[in-house]
Amino acid sequence: MTAPYERDPRGHAYIEEIPTWQQNVCRRVRDLVHAADPDVRETVKRRVQPYFVLDGNICALLAAKDHVNVFLYDGAIVPDPEGIITGGHDNQTARTVAVHDGEPLNEAALRRMFEQIIANNRAGGWRRLKREA
Repeated sequence: MTAPYERDPRGHAYIEEIPTWQQNVCRRVRDLVHAADPDVRETVKRRVQPYFVLDGNICALLAAKDHVNVFLYDGAIVPDPEGIITGGHDNQTARTVAVHDGEPLNEAALRRMFEQIIANNRAGGWRRLKREA
């Protein structure tokens, strides 16, 4: 069970306005990222898009017509041994996990990725880690 956390009312409004199945995905992702670290904060960027931050961006949510994109701001350096990344493989800033209606969310793998992104952010961020590698 995830401990209570503060929700950004703008992000909450965004989630409440999308179809029910997408709300469920977004709520679960929200719970997972907050469970990864209790210091995670919510905000809204790009006018409406919910972002989760801690010493840098962790992830963002975007409801598309037939799926939900979870943007992982990992600089393409966080391992994906379970293959949950569905897009942005060549992107140097963020990759995506697309979740379609009825598809299971690999919660354990996604939480591990959130935890690694947070650890990288606390170590100076993926840009710094790439420079020092």
